[in-house]
Amino acid sequence: MNEEALLLKVTEKAQSWLSGNYDEETKKEVEQMLENEDKTLLIDAFYKELEFGTGGLRGIMGAGSNRINKYTIGGATQGLSNYLLQEFAELDQIKVVIGHDCRNNSRKYAEISANIFSANGIKVYLFESLRPTPEVSYAIRKLGCQSGIMITASHNPKEYNGYKAYWNDGAQVLAPHDKNIIIEVNRIKKVEDIKFESNPKLINIIGKDMDKAFIDEVKKLSLSPDAIERHHDLKIVYTPIHGAGVALVPDALKAVGFTNIISVPEQEVISGDFPTVVSPNPEEPAALALAVKRAMETGAEIVMATDPDADRIGTAIRNEDGEFILVNGNQTMIIYLYYLITRWKELGKITGKEYAVKTIVTSELVTKIANKNGVELFDCYTGFKWIADIIRKNEDAKTYLGGGEESYGFLAGDFVRDKDAVSACMLFAEIAAWAKDNDRTVYQMLQDIYVEYGYSKEEGISIVRKGKEGADEIEAMMKNFRNNPLTKIGGSNVTLLKDYASLEAIDFVAKEDITLSMPTTANVLQYYTEDGTKLSIRPSGTEPKIKFYIEVHSKVSSREDLKTAEEAAQNKVDQIKSELGI
Repeated sequence: MNEEALLLKVTEKAQSWLSGNYDEETKKEVEQMLENEDKTLLIDAFYKELEFGTGGLRGIMGAGSNRINKYTIGGATQGLSNYLLQEFAELDQIKVVIGHDCRNNSRKYAEISANIFSANGIKVYLFESLRPTPEVSYAIRKLGCQSGIMITASHNPKEYNGYKAYWNDGAQVLAPHDKNIIIEVNRIKKVEDIKFESNPKLINIIGKDMDKAFIDEVKKLSLSPDAIERHHDLKIVYTPIHGAGVALVPDALKAVGFTNIISVPEQEVISGDFPTVVSPNPEEPAALALAVKRAMETGAEIVMATDPDADRIGTAIRNEDGEFILVNGNQTMIIYLYYLITRWKELGKITGKEYAVKTIVTSELVTKIANKNGVELFDCYTGFKWIADIIRKNEDAKTYLGGGEESYGFLAGDFVRDKDAVSACMLFAEIAAWAKDNDRTVYQMLQDIYVEYGYSKEEGISIVRKGKEGADEIEAMMKNFRNNPLTKIGGSNVTLLKDYASLEAIDFVAKEDITLSMPTTANVLQYYTEDGTKLSIRPSGTEPKIKFYIEVHSKVSSREDLKTAEEAAQNKVDQIKSELGI
């Protein structure tokens, strides 16, 4: 479609909103876009329908068919309601849980969704105020609900909001329900299809009792209560970065015995504008800058931060010079799994039925740790719904130890079926206490893991391409990588190429084709080389970006070798980035 035809199409769609049954505020915003000489905003707001994907919705807030607003949220909720009424027709009462984070309009969208569910005869448990995503997952199971939603855009910038849909196991929706819900959502063609008028009798407010039950479950995950008791006054700086973690994380830390939790007052202010950060993403150093500053001022030993909906954790620890360094998502996963396996062994809990889960783009060092300790490891796609799926399939036969992904998400314990920064914060603080009990810092513990299992360096690079043009460019990049596969990476020959879009792999050493065993296809390419390097390439499923994951390995024999290994690894990573032009 040429530019003139596209502009005609979006103009007609926008004008239909002016004549449709939309509120005056929405119509005024559409009018402004139509009157603006620069049509960029108009095109981006109306060039397509905001897609209800397999995890729900995520997008920029505002008027338009490609925006998050009361009508796109309403259409999603009506479509989900219609599907629930079909799927659970035999039940006397269908029930759902609704939670939300701190974002602008999150409470409004949560209440609109509650109204729509109730208008469809569905009983609603609505949290009284903002709560972490993992508590919504937990509440679905605790209350015997058939579904649930969380209004959040996770760690996206302040302009965004979103809608995560969950099924009756507390996990994000999987096949066949994901695609069936999408069909129902797509059937909502006009505002009149959405039942906005609520039935207040079906809306129940929940809060403190669920918080207590959740924290009681978190306490059960503690493996080193004696170490916590001895080091209860460990100085811990925690920041919710203006988000939902403030509702549970400090209480969870206190519940297991920590008594010296230091806040970052500026970031305890609940705000969807995220006034102290450019982006509320605990993966980014700038988001933790105030917390690290506070830790330096107070002499704290560790820093922990959670994203707006408190499902991701970011941490910082002191190095040998006493300076704070950020722990990346892969290192976090490595530390957690090493600790869990070590303590389970020490406590005599290992029976041979234990397993862990990681995503395909997460460090292969996790695989080495699991294999050496006789713990089965499952690989799955990016996204915790896939980890939850493996938990569900194994819950009667095997024992779940923990699972995580490089993007700062981890889950220990299966009472939640999504990543959980609340229990992750508790465990990270416990690990610091346990390490101290063993005359180490967390930094030294990580060094010792590298010495035992080999050094691994991972770096993720995201290239952002916004709007329709950006989406087209990302698609072209993936097509180019498929049509012109890499043969060398960082000077090392490619030995294995995996294409998850076709579920086909090529082993260049054995000269054979391999069929990949995965539950479905995914737009991911992976390369493995002779020297152990791994390169993964995939478009993000929730953001306008294409992601590159570089992983390089080397052997070290002592802590003293690590500095040289780190420098060599960084040089290799830089070389690969240069080759890729990123």
